[in-house]
Amino acid sequence: MSEEITLDGIGVAPGVLETIALVAAEGVDGVAGIPGSSAGLAGLVQKGSARGVCVQVNEDATLVAAVRISALYGRPLREIAGDVQRAVTDALLTHTGQKVASVDVFVDGVVFPEQ
Repeated sequence: MSEEITLDGIGVAPGVLETIALVAAEGVDGVAGIPGSSAGLAGLVQKGSARGVCVQVNEDATLVAAVRISALYGRPLREIAGDVQRAVTDALLTHTGQKVASVDVFVDGVVFPEQ
């Protein structure tokens, strides 16, 4: 991926799109976290795939996202993944105005409640 993504003539750093997707995914009920994402300065320095999120622009100017999540136990994974897809799609469309072709969600783990 190049250093800068051009959306309707505006240059955007790839990390901006990935941060939008990351925040949207983390806000979904049932998502325990994004593996590899960390708070603070270390989280800001990490590149997208190291943070569990990757957003790219297709040749037709549509966006494609991949998000890796850890899910909370107790809710169907299909529902959580669908909610993540909708949240990321809505966030990217709202913030960029670009159509989102796909959002792939990978469940890397399940977090059980502490007893």
